[in-house]
Amino acid sequence: MKNRMSPHAALTAHLIRRVARTAAVLTVLLSSALAGAQTGSSQKANKGEIQRGRYLVMIAGCNDCHTPGYATKNGQVDEKLWLTGDALGWSGPWGTTYAVNLRLLMADMSKQQWVKHARTMTPRPPMPWFNVRPMTDADLKAIYAYTRSLGRGGDPAPAFVPPGTKPGGPVVQFPG
Repeated sequence: MKNRMSPHAALTAHLIRRVARTAAVLTVLLSSALAGAQTGSSQKANKGEIQRGRYLVMIAGCNDCHTPGYATKNGQVDEKLWLTGDALGWSGPWGTTYAVNLRLLMADMSKQQWVKHARTMTPRPPMPWFNVRPMTDADLKAIYAYTRSLGRGGDPAPAFVPPGTKPGGPVVQFPG
């Protein structure tokens, strides 16, 4: 003898299964939508951080030395060249130094490694490291985000030339 459901009980069971499936589908869709919203808001925050980094690079004067021709062209240099270092040397009693290609420097660093580097670096003159150290973590991370957003670009800067050795290219000569 088969156990048969009444038509009313069968309909009720069918509706319950259907509601359960619909609830499961809605849960998946809602979870996906929320994940997408979180990704979108983090992308907006990332975009905001990149824009802040660009602003900081501009007002902190990073481009003045780390972008070829930036100062002599009154800042009118294609952004694709920004922070690629420069072959213009800075010569003084310390020898001759060159502005490093920040895009290559940061390309292989994590955000935390960059913050640590910025807090502990003591490069040769004229790099104003003493102006970088008091920047907030948020400022340094924004500069990192902007620099990384540019991608790798340019070539490594020329190597340091010790005092008493003549550099091979153009230099800005400091007294001393």
